[in-house]
Amino acid sequence: MINQRRNTHPNPTSSKSFKLKVLASAILLGAGTQLLPVGPALAESDEAILEANAPGTSADPFEAALEPGDFIWQPELAETGQIHAYVDLGAQLVTVYRGNTRIGVSTISSGMEGYETPTGVFEILQKKVEHYSNLYNDAPMPYMQRLTWDGIAFHVGKLPGEAASHGCIRLPEEFAVKFFEATEMGAPVEIVGTTGSPDVTLAANETREMPLTPRQQTAALNKAAASGTFEVAMTE
Repeated sequence: MINQRRNTHPNPTSSKSFKLKVLASAILLGAGTQLLPVGPALAESDEAILEANAPGTSADPFEAALEPGDFIWQPELAETGQIHAYVDLGAQLVTVYRGNTRIGVSTISSGMEGYETPTGVFEILQKKVEHYSNLYNDAPMPYMQRLTWDGIAFHVGKLPGEAASHGCIRLPEEFAVKFFEATEMGAPVEIVGTTGSPDVTLAANETREMPLTPRQQTAALNKAAASGTFEVAMTE
């Protein structure tokens, strides 16, 4: 036998509040806002839609606070242009750009005290889906993207919410795969800041020009020196 619960509530369509909700829904629909189901209570998803359409609410996903392991990846924001990355050690974030447009941001874990991740402009020197450390007991470094020949690289790793690596930049696995697939050899990577000391002046912006890689910087200096437009300092 199926126990049926009788409806002891009054008809919601006859109430004044129901008519007001219908009127509000009609106004929202006329403004191009998604129409919500009307009833005694809104579902959580409906409340989220209302919040998203509230005046003054930012729809920029990159403004969201990220917990360790979180990331945002929206490559559709820019379909052309070279990939480059901006690593903020103070904020423990990496921001990825295609051309000058931000398409992704992820939490990271960089080098801990005594093993600080170096700052400066680097380029991706090597890429390997499967790689193991020859310095730390063959520790796995999946989706490795090398930045220096002495061991600094992006790779999948644990993200405890603080700098905890031996110098490498650890990434969430899913983000590491997407980032790996998007980059090309020689892609510029700019690393700034000081671990444990967030600096708002270094925060990544929505747009950013791609920096010159070390190789490009050297080529530019050599060209300037050869043309006589740049004076090379000489020691005795």
